[in-house]
Amino acid sequence: MKQPNLSLTAEYAEGAEFSKKISALSATSAVEFPSRLVKSGSQRSASSGLTFSLPPELEAGAPAEARGLARDEVRLMVSYLADNRVTHTQFRALPDFLNAGDLLVINTSGTLNAALSATRADGTPLELHVSTHLPADLWCVEVRRPDGITSRPFHEAVAGETLSLPAGATATLHTPYRPEHRPGGPTRLWIATLHLPEWAKNYPYPDTNPVANERMANDSLDSPFADSPFFSKGSAGTNLESYLREYGFPIRYYYVEQPWPGDYYQTVYATEPGSAEMPSAGRAFTPELITRLVAKGVQIAPLILHTGVASLEEHEPPYEEYYRVPLDTARQVNTARTAGKRVIAVGTTVVRALETVTDAEGTTHPGEGWTRLVITPEWGLRVVKGLLTGLHEPEASHLAMLQALAGLEHLEVTYGEALEKGYLWHEFGDLHLMLP
Repeated sequence: MKQPNLSLTAEYAEGAEFSKKISALSATSAVEFPSRLVKSGSQRSASSGLTFSLPPELEAGAPAEARGLARDEVRLMVSYLADNRVTHTQFRALPDFLNAGDLLVINTSGTLNAALSATRADGTPLELHVSTHLPADLWCVEVRRPDGITSRPFHEAVAGETLSLPAGATATLHTPYRPEHRPGGPTRLWIATLHLPEWAKNYPYPDTNPVANERMANDSLDSPFADSPFFSKGSAGTNLESYLREYGFPIRYYYVEQPWPGDYYQTVYATEPGSAEMPSAGRAFTPELITRLVAKGVQIAPLILHTGVASLEEHEPPYEEYYRVPLDTARQVNTARTAGKRVIAVGTTVVRALETVTDAEGTTHPGEGWTRLVITPEWGLRVVKGLLTGLHEPEASHLAMLQALAGLEHLEVTYGEALEKGYLWHEFGDLHLMLP
């Protein structure tokens, strides 16, 4: 397994050569199972073949708590791949559908306040979405323009320009990020350098987890994640999380009509900040529900995949995302598979991370890096047998991943049921559990 190459420095020249070096770095940073990786420049369709219209009233515009529900009182559709059976229930009934020995794999990445107000040199107000931390303290960012209660992609930004951010911070746009994903099209994502104010450069690293916060207070910058290439000790990544806590706000899209505090975008088991958008399949879990699962003998294993920004308007395939699969998690996955137990991913992020580090024989390995894996029906799945996920909008690339697990017929049945029964879509919506 290749180790991520972290030798890239910010002094590389801007422009085409700089972009080539970033692309080459991304290619060597993923675990290398070549038959599973989408190569640079590939324009393989992300379409699943599932087509439907999503009525606006089924787009969840507020968290369950604002609708008078507990987190685990959202609806749960349980479907069985073997015979297309569908059951409708509440999420808090999840333990009734799992067995002792089943393995739930969760993504413990915490959600950043990844949106910032920004201004161009000519005074044009913009919004900057901070997506993925790249090596050499470079960042993938999306530039957007405010549009009423939401924002829209802004395609007029140019290489070399510097945007002003709150409290004297700035963002310098270097070159388009992975332009081969948009041949001939406008630039949506940029490779950028973030320059923080002096106070943020010396600010201790706060974690999203209260227990970790206390540990950080005792250990200052000696974070247990300090050796991670995502948030390295003393880096802009480390300090950016503090800055975003102070001046950022959660990314939201047109269907969320009012801002909600960052706590509404965290799962109860988040341990390490880094996701631009919430790994929302785990939002409905509560400490009480997790206790019931463990008491029943359901196993739970963590991993990290820091999500980047979505492509809600333009439906691009997923870009590189940083992941880390611990040794203990890989062992639990392999033990469950060998024993004939079900490996159930909580969210598409978990599927992407696990399948990245699973070889052709179905053995899962520990690993860390940036994955470019795009899962389609042609690629298939090697280790994940069940999936807990939200409901995905038409044309979403995640639907291709779901088809790889369940097949088109099963998706047609279940999404037809979800539409008929009035299930809610998006990160604050209802959930779908697919089992063998």
